[in-house]
Amino acid sequence: MSQNVFFLITPGLTAGGMALLLAAGAEDIATRLVSNRLSLALALCGAGLRWWEGALWIGLLAALAVFLTAAFCWRRGWFGGGDVKLLGAAALFVAPARIPALLLATSLAGGALALLYLALAALPAPTPPRGPKAKLIPRILRAERWRIRRHGPLPYASAIAAGAVFTLFR
Repeated sequence: MSQNVFFLITPGLTAGGMALLLAAGAEDIATRLVSNRLSLALALCGAGLRWWEGALWIGLLAALAVFLTAAFCWRRGWFGGGDVKLLGAAALFVAPARIPALLLATSLAGGALALLYLALAALPAPTPPRGPKAKLIPRILRAERWRIRRHGPLPYASAIAAGAVFTLFR
C-alpha cells in the first residue's frame, strides 16, 4: 500500500507544480503581480521532488544561486520582485542539472513575449468580440492595450512558467 502512495508522489508534485506555474503566469498577465503563496507552494513542490530524488541540498543551493542572481537583476530594475521569487522556486522545481535549460527556455520565452508586445503596440485597437465571453475578453484586451501604450512591464512570470513547463517536458 505505501509503495503505491510513493509511486504517486512524483507525478502529483509535478502536476501540482505545473498548475502553480500556469496560475502564476495567468495571475501576472491579469494583475502584473505574482502571489508569494504561489511561489512558496511551487518551492515546496520542488523541495519534495528534490528530497524524493535524494538531491535536496544540491537543489537548494542551485535554486539559491538562481534566486540571488535574479535578485541582483531586481536591484538593477530588470526584474520584478515576484518574478525573482518565482524563478527561484522554478529553479528548485526542475532538476538541478536542468537549470541551464530552464534559464535558456525562460529567456527565449521572454524574448518571444517582448516581440509579441512590440507587434501588438503597432496594431490598431482591437474590435470587441461577440459571444458568451464578450465582456471578459474586451476587458483584458483594453487593459493590455493600455499597458502597451504606456510601455508597462511585461508579464514575465508567464515566460518563467513557459520556460519551466518546456524544460520539464524536454
